[in-house]
Amino acid sequence: MTTEMLGREADPMDLFELHVAAGWTDGLPIIPPTARRVAEFVERSGRAGDEVIAEIAPLGGAATTEKIAANAVMAGCVPEHMPVLIAAIEAAAAPSMNIGGVQCSTHMASPLLVVHGPIRTELGINSGANAFGQGVRANATLGRALKLALVNIGGSRPGEADKATLGQPGKFTFCIGENEEESPWAGLHVDRGLRATDSAVTLYGAEGPQNINNQAADNPFDILTTVASMMTNLGSNHIFIQGESFVVLCPEHARIIASAGWTKADVQHFLFQNATRGHREIKAGGIHGRNTQNYTTWPRWVDRDDPDARIPVTRRVEDITVLVAGGPGRHSAYLPGWGTRSVTRKIEG
Repeated sequence: MTTEMLGREADPMDLFELHVAAGWTDGLPIIPPTARRVAEFVERSGRAGDEVIAEIAPLGGAATTEKIAANAVMAGCVPEHMPVLIAAIEAAAAPSMNIGGVQCSTHMASPLLVVHGPIRTELGINSGANAFGQGVRANATLGRALKLALVNIGGSRPGEADKATLGQPGKFTFCIGENEEESPWAGLHVDRGLRATDSAVTLYGAEGPQNINNQAADNPFDILTTVASMMTNLGSNHIFIQGESFVVLCPEHARIIASAGWTKADVQHFLFQNATRGHREIKAGGIHGRNTQNYTTWPRWVDRDDPDARIPVTRRVEDITVLVAGGPGRHSAYLPGWGTRSVTRKIEG
């Protein structure tokens, strides 16, 4: 059955029940993906409807342009969102993203979509105040469309392939823009080889943002010591399996740090050196057990026989990703990850 079969006068609740029964929705109402609307989105993409953009794990569903468009319609997107979604699906399919693992784990990670470059302002994507919150259509619908596509095409449904013990609200929608206008440094996409004038997306398997409150610090050392303390809790995946960590600095914290002459690389090096935990503490803590000899993810220079050794949260300095987002106020955020690496893709079209 298609939504057209219900007719134009169908009751909205009847449509909602149809979508729920079909397994298309995330539990919230969706926009009916009529053939006319889907065709509009496919046309805006500039690609053939049956073109396979990627195969999505865990079930290997073919993410064609038409299927991506259908999920975009259901999420409440506009046709102009299609280039962003296609780039995001391409990023999700990159091997280093391990989207099958992110989607099926008992962990609560969900793909965070970060949008960079001029397309942020063109589409009205929020990178300022309440960037992770509600109220902006572009953020809400782009994040939701991506997640709907990953579930509907990839087959990762809760209680079936999706084994998340608790989950998190980011499994509904998880999208922000990078606040490049208020950042003292180049954007993340520039760090990764693109031009500032390019539009791009970055996808990262993330937990929810953890608030870093520092209202008083007037120097990089104090601000980043606070950040480092948030990165080293024993319940995190990172001490155990390392992987990439995301630090989202608010503009005020970033300006204080940069005004002291610190580059983004300086921030990464400070956090790599200071976001550490003692070997003795790790052996005493929960999931890490008491035998750490097999933790091959730790850097080779860590002396596993030294109970006083300090263990960093990442294997490499560059695995601490730093970007600027948010509005006024001195609240930054740390987003632990699932253990994979983020992927950045240029937006075409």
